[in-house]
Amino acid sequence: MIQHFSFKPLFDNAQIPGWAISFFYQRQRYQAEYIKDGTIQWIGPIPPNEEDVKKMIHELMLFHVYD
Repeated sequence: MIQHFSFKPLFDNAQIPGWAISFFYQRQRYQAEYIKDGTIQWIGPIPPNEEDVKKMIHELMLFHVYD
């Protein structure tokens, strides 16, 4: 389960979508960039079970950003 999920815009101009995200997964902190098309670019280590983590991130972004 993802914990302490946070996001902020990558750009000051809201016309250009993209978000910096960070969260904890299995007691490890991860960071990434979430691009408008759903692409996730990891900054640093890639979490185990990457595909499962990506699904959780997409759900969180849908809930918080695209709602």
